[in-house]
Amino acid sequence: MDRGAIGYANGLPFLLLFLVILSLSSIQFSNASIHTYNREGFREVGNAYLLAGGSEGIVASLIPPPSSSNSPFRSSLHDGLSFIRFENVTFWMSQESADQNSDAEYSSGLVQVVIFEAADRDDIGGSAYGGQRSLCCTPDLAKLEGCKQGEVIRLRASKDDKWPIVLNVHLMGNSLLTEMEDTVVYITKTGMYNLFFISCDPQLKGIMVNGKTLWKNPDGYLPGRMAPLISFYVYMSVAYLLLSFIWFFQYLRFWKDILQLQHCITVVIALGWFEMTLWYFEYANFNNTGVRPVAITTWVVTVGAIRRTVSRLLLLSVSMGYGVVRPTLGGLTSKVIILGITYFLATELLDITEFVGIINDISGRTRLLLVLPDAFLDAFLILWIFISLSKTLEQLQAKRSTIKLDIYRKFSNALGVTVIASVAWICYEVYFKATDPFNERWQNAWVITAFWDILAFAVLCMICYLWAPSHSSQRYAYSDGIVESDDEEAESLTRGTCGGDLSLVKLDKEGKNYESNDAHHSEDDTRTDKGE
Repeated sequence: MDRGAIGYANGLPFLLLFLVILSLSSIQFSNASIHTYNREGFREVGNAYLLAGGSEGIVASLIPPPSSSNSPFRSSLHDGLSFIRFENVTFWMSQESADQNSDAEYSSGLVQVVIFEAADRDDIGGSAYGGQRSLCCTPDLAKLEGCKQGEVIRLRASKDDKWPIVLNVHLMGNSLLTEMEDTVVYITKTGMYNLFFISCDPQLKGIMVNGKTLWKNPDGYLPGRMAPLISFYVYMSVAYLLLSFIWFFQYLRFWKDILQLQHCITVVIALGWFEMTLWYFEYANFNNTGVRPVAITTWVVTVGAIRRTVSRLLLLSVSMGYGVVRPTLGGLTSKVIILGITYFLATELLDITEFVGIINDISGRTRLLLVLPDAFLDAFLILWIFISLSKTLEQLQAKRSTIKLDIYRKFSNALGVTVIASVAWICYEVYFKATDPFNERWQNAWVITAFWDILAFAVLCMICYLWAPSHSSQRYAYSDGIVESDDEEAESLTRGTCGGDLSLVKLDKEGKNYESNDAHHSEDDTRTDKGE
């Protein structure tokens, strides 16, 4: 590695740290299925002024909604109802727009609230004579479509003539603000729903909205895309708990023979269980309150970033032969630490952007810019792991360390399968997202996230199996090169014979008393092999 690359690697963690702090400072206190609008302005789109109010997957109500819109609104968390509720929504006109109107006018403008399912997106807007698609009705479209000029073009859905839903809010005179009546829209069909505030009046340029909307599923406020994950994290927590019970039982049973590597494995198991448990409680709180506090989510995301970083550094250390063919990482320690810090910051930044402050089920394009550094570091780690693993296998083969070589070959094969599975899943994820631009397959999107947690758990189980604590753990530990070679040669020569166990006992050099005849025979065989 040249000096320029080292300098770049040293500077990258500080740049990522700055971006993490910047991203945290730009996130509001809480975001969730309670969508909050804080004097947000409309933007010009074609011949309309538009503000996206939210987009979430919602499951249909499990019970019939109230038949009368005048009935008092009552709702509990698990009442089986799904709805979008408007609370304290207020529209603010600019002073310039208000000055153009008089107090005597009943209405000085119209804002329309449009709610539609992604599958019915073609029922909003239209185009005249095959030209550019417009949201607002024009004179030509009024003749062709029968729409009302100055309003949003709404075509009735083929299956339900009540959808898409359009709520009209008339702005009053020259008043700067107009309050929208609190309204509840019940969801009776499962789908990806979108909410837009639209104005077709050019005099309302600069209009802003304040207030909030509540999006609820039958069992709580958790967005539809995330709802299956709450059960998934329960199963993952139980899986990590079972693994920890088995590991700690062996760990306590053979604690005198524990290797430094096995201490690291213990830390990764504990972090994995802690992360899955935290995710469950974070999602449960999200589901119950509809609010996702930044502090709690950031803490959960940080634990997950630590776990992934430690797991990858563990794989790298094992591949380098740490504790097996070398007592320490030597001069590579500083490079491994720098890589670990850089990877942690890149992962933290990506996860903060993806989980903290995110309301909608549709992620922004900005995420792509944050995925690239994380993907690059993952690819670099994989390359380094396999290069180190290849060197370790060569060293073990040269020393004829049969047992260690067998373990590392199994480890190498398992890693190869993991990489192939990861690449295949990445290709599937790209295909999944490329062929679903409107997130209409949102009910299956949770599998994308769940796969990586399952794969990480499978790799951890594989490492636990190969390096499980036992009475013979010290056989895998690093020892002086000459002695290690002799030990392994003697073991390979005596394997499968009745005197094999006695030979291994002799070579442990523990000073124990044993039968002299078998010992002399084994020693003579070893010396003869060395002479040859």
